[in-house]
Amino acid sequence: MSSVDRDQHDVDIDLAQLFRAVWQRKGRILAATALVGVLAFVGANAISPSYKSDAKLLIEPREPNFSASGTGSATAEPLPDELNIASQVQLLQSVDLIKQVARDLKLHERTEFDPDSSPSAITDFLVLFGLKSNPLELPPEERVINAFKEKLSVYQVDKSRVIGIEFTSKDPKLAAAVPNAMMDVYRSLQSGAKLDSNSDAVRWLETEIANLREKVRDAEQKVAEYRSSAGLMSLGSDQSSFSGKQLSDISTELARVRAERANAEATAENLRASIKAGKSTDTLDAIARSESIQRLKATESQIRAQISDLSTRLLDGHPQMKALRAQLAGIREQVQSESLRVAASLDNQAAVARERETQLLAQLNTLKADTARAGEDEVGLKSLEREATAQRQLLETYLARYREASSRLDKDASPADARVISTAIEPQEPSFPKVVPITIVATLATLILSAVAVMLAELFSGRALRPTGAVVPVATRREDAEAEDMETANEAPRARPAQDVPASLLDVAPDADLVEEMEQAVAEDVPASEPTEEPDEFSVASVADYLVEQQTRIAFAISPSGDDGSAGTVALARELADRGSRTVLVDMTGSACPTRLMASWRDLPGITDLLTGEAAFADCIHPDRLSAADIVPQGNADIRQAMRGADRLSMIVDALSDVYDLVLVECGPAKAEGVARLSRNDRHEIILSAPEPEAKELAEIMMAFEDAGYNDLILLSMKTPPARNTLNAA
Repeated sequence: MSSVDRDQHDVDIDLAQLFRAVWQRKGRILAATALVGVLAFVGANAISPSYKSDAKLLIEPREPNFSASGTGSATAEPLPDELNIASQVQLLQSVDLIKQVARDLKLHERTEFDPDSSPSAITDFLVLFGLKSNPLELPPEERVINAFKEKLSVYQVDKSRVIGIEFTSKDPKLAAAVPNAMMDVYRSLQSGAKLDSNSDAVRWLETEIANLREKVRDAEQKVAEYRSSAGLMSLGSDQSSFSGKQLSDISTELARVRAERANAEATAENLRASIKAGKSTDTLDAIARSESIQRLKATESQIRAQISDLSTRLLDGHPQMKALRAQLAGIREQVQSESLRVAASLDNQAAVARERETQLLAQLNTLKADTARAGEDEVGLKSLEREATAQRQLLETYLARYREASSRLDKDASPADARVISTAIEPQEPSFPKVVPITIVATLATLILSAVAVMLAELFSGRALRPTGAVVPVATRREDAEAEDMETANEAPRARPAQDVPASLLDVAPDADLVEEMEQAVAEDVPASEPTEEPDEFSVASVADYLVEQQTRIAFAISPSGDDGSAGTVALARELADRGSRTVLVDMTGSACPTRLMASWRDLPGITDLLTGEAAFADCIHPDRLSAADIVPQGNADIRQAMRGADRLSMIVDALSDVYDLVLVECGPAKAEGVARLSRNDRHEIILSAPEPEAKELAEIMMAFEDAGYNDLILLSMKTPPARNTLNAA
């Protein structure tokens, strides 16, 4: 498409024109704003004021402080959950509660709650043509309830167990009276529900307790009868029956008799062994307990004392000494014989214990058999006792509940599970309308909407639109822009950068013979003083036609003359964009001439920022200020640091070719080796952009690119070139 058509579509919004149009119409805007402000003020004052008041309830379980027995409640009820609170909110909005409040406050007598009793002419008209149902068909009470619900708002306070009751009315006293009345009725209903529950529980428990008493009496009677018939006598909590008690006593006695027998046998055997061995028996317990042996021992001690006393005065053969020794021997014999009698006595005790043991064993066996029979009877007895115990425990539980429920039959003993934390008070200021805020909002809204309407009118009329990147008429914009570009290019330094570009021209001179041949060929084809046969063959339009015809995706532009050639490359990119081709130009020059000509700002991120990783891919692509083409500027990063990642340039160009129809890389006065490193695939063209080409210079450049493997170059000249030469490998 033509440049004029394209410029008509590529437009920007002229903000200055928008504000200028608003300022030109400021009188109308301010007049409309003032008028609406006055109307809003008058209308807000004409509206009947409404008053709003609210009250708050805390939902919590409430029980009497003390039960009937005088002790506090042992178990605390759990706190209400979210569902319980939501249920109470619905209860406060129930029809029954609203009906009772309406009756108590006589709301049916107020016109505010039954406006349909006197319908307006509009309502009659709508009812007549069937556009609205007749409100008088509803009962008056239902109309009052509907009006009540519209003015009522019951809600749960966030993250709490508090319920708010909010009511709106034209009467401030009624606005406060309704929430308070609703709280009173709600608490009364809850307290009454508890009283009804306690009364029902008392009546039911009375009947159950009477039945349980009969059941307990019958169960205990069966236990007594069964115990009597089975002969099971209970001797306390530790012994279940009389036979069990006897069995325990006999077992204890048998153990004692066996111990006595064993003790007697052991003592008698030890005594005989001591006497037989001639050992002293004084230490034996049986000897120590014998009084006769103790008397003989005392007599023996006296005789020994006499012998010891007389031995100091008499000789052993003295008759008195002999008599005493004879008495001592007789006493010893008596002690031995007495010891034998003690052993015999112990044997008798052992024999008696053995006989007693035999008798006890016989009794024990008899009692075991009786106890086994009694155990079978006790199974039935225990079953009856368990039944009687269960009935007794149930009776005691019902009696405790009966006393608890009876103590709560009083009205004050069953408080509602809700506590008033805030009562509604009579509001002093109306909640609606707020005259000042309404007036301010209406005034500001009118001012803003009026300004927006003026701006939209300017936009739709096209007066607030201007071509992209220009503030002059569309017809002359491109000519002036091209002149500006050429002036910018001429002002730029034309010296070839040596270190600020990725690569420079090949510094080695080409073969002299080949250069001479090229110069001669150029001179023969077209004389220097005559124009070429095809003066437009190397123009921007011709090169653009060639690139479009060949469906070229990537083209590298070399500008030996510097910024003059770069300006020609920019013109080529714009020409291709004007023809509808999606074109992007990559600025690889050292002077950043394409960036100055195409970018809106000179410090935009570009190829150097992309190579150093300081900017994202999408942030480095910018629109041309005068065409539909795009540009990747030189960027702001350090060029030498950026060229360390020069290997990524080919990948970047390939990626751009997947999106754009043509990727035009402006390399400036680059060498063939640098271009060869940049273009690793064969999908490209080499464009030699030279505004005033010289035969010798063209020949040198072509030789350099031929050595690098490029056999076909496209010459782009804004002026009539001396000739176009294409070198083929063949």
